[in-house]
Amino acid sequence: MLILGLETSGKTASAALYEDGIMLGQTSIYTVKTQSQVILPTVKRLMYDCGRELSQLTSIAVSKGPGSYTGIRIGIAAVKAMSFALGIPCFGISSLLGMSFGCGASGYVCPVMTARKDLVYSAVYYMENGEHREIMSERLISEAELEQKLMDIDGSVTLTGDGAEKIFEHLTAENVDKFMLSPVHLRLQNASGVILAALKSEPSDHMTLNASYLQLVKAEKDLIEKNNAATG
Repeated sequence: MLILGLETSGKTASAALYEDGIMLGQTSIYTVKTQSQVILPTVKRLMYDCGRELSQLTSIAVSKGPGSYTGIRIGIAAVKAMSFALGIPCFGISSLLGMSFGCGASGYVCPVMTARKDLVYSAVYYMENGEHREIMSERLISEAELEQKLMDIDGSVTLTGDGAEKIFEHLTAENVDKFMLSPVHLRLQNASGVILAALKSEPSDHMTLNASYLQLVKAEKDLIEKNNAATG
């Protein structure tokens, strides 16, 4: 079993390679460049450094969102192409679930990704012994509403993601000590988390792999506004 994982849903371009219980390697780059400039050269270098060929892959996993519209499309397009060309299955993994597997925490884990204004993408999972149970489904939610839901959880909660520190500061300002931050080197999206989540997921193929944005993309919003204006 040789699995390539890609994570392109945020500022981090990450690729990882897993084989028979061993994470052979991972490269994660917090980049100002577009994912299309970074991710494929990163994959090529990773495969070379690990002494493996693309033809040896048995499956590919990729973050399918939520997150950056452009980044998600780039990652999914690359995986669709490789899955088709190599004739192997692929996995579309929630960015939020991948972050939860990748942060190294057990118990309640809440991934938090900044979206816009005071909104974040988030979910809550209970992580234990390499398994996960969904406590709060992934959603676009206001920071205030998320903080209230976290306060209602009976147990300690690990926060991870680029929006985690802000939520953590708000909650600890209320003298609540049940919240923790994941280690900084594991806090952002990473491809190893995508692979670990894929190991607990069902594969698909290049035809059925699609993005999950959790909100309308700009073209969809523009179309709705145009239709509303025409019928209004």
